[in-house]
Amino acid sequence: MRSIWRTLDRRTVTAIAAACFAVGVFGVSYGASTIASGFPVWMPVVMAVTVLAGGSELLFFGIVAAGGSPLAAVAAGLLLNARHLPYGLSAPEVFGRGWRRMLGIHVLNDESVAFAQAPGAPDRKRAAYWACGIGVALCWPLGAALGAVLGSLVPDTHALGLDAVFPVILLALILPALADRATLRPVLIGAAVAVAVSPVVPAGVPILLALTGLLFARPPAAERPAC
Repeated sequence: MRSIWRTLDRRTVTAIAAACFAVGVFGVSYGASTIASGFPVWMPVVMAVTVLAGGSELLFFGIVAAGGSPLAAVAAGLLLNARHLPYGLSAPEVFGRGWRRMLGIHVLNDESVAFAQAPGAPDRKRAAYWACGIGVALCWPLGAALGAVLGSLVPDTHALGLDAVFPVILLALILPALADRATLRPVLIGAAVAVAVSPVVPAGVPILLALTGLLFARPPAAERPAC
């Protein structure tokens, strides 16, 4: 772990810490809302450790709380996590081998892949992936545990507004990248698609459909083939 931090610059470490903090705060909201729906305290914590996929966990509990079958909830969670397949294919070199590979795949998430895809040397990408992945693997269950305890004590946890913290911090992290038009175009299109379909599709599906924005992505001018 010490070699990981030596490989990363201060700006990257700060960004990773902010992302992990956001995940932890979102975990508090997740744990509290799960308990408010009538589930036992231990359940969101166990799910946070074993599944380690916030969107799928929220979707699972939401479907079951609404009266859906657990099998349908699991199927919906697997559909939402289908995005992890291209994630893994996009950065196979960061996982390592043997038991490290198994652990590396377990801590694969939106945030760790985003840091691994940032420009830089392979060592920096690998260090950023592991630092963020392990940070999320610690902060998410801790946040869920704190939220579960909080949910058992506070009658109306939605009044705290904890669910707004995570998207706000992530938006702040990606704002610098949006200065590039080649990045801004697919982001805006994907966001528009997600907003448009949100009222008519299950939770989590808009995120997958937002990937259609990538169809409109164009490489930077320096990387385009000459005519």
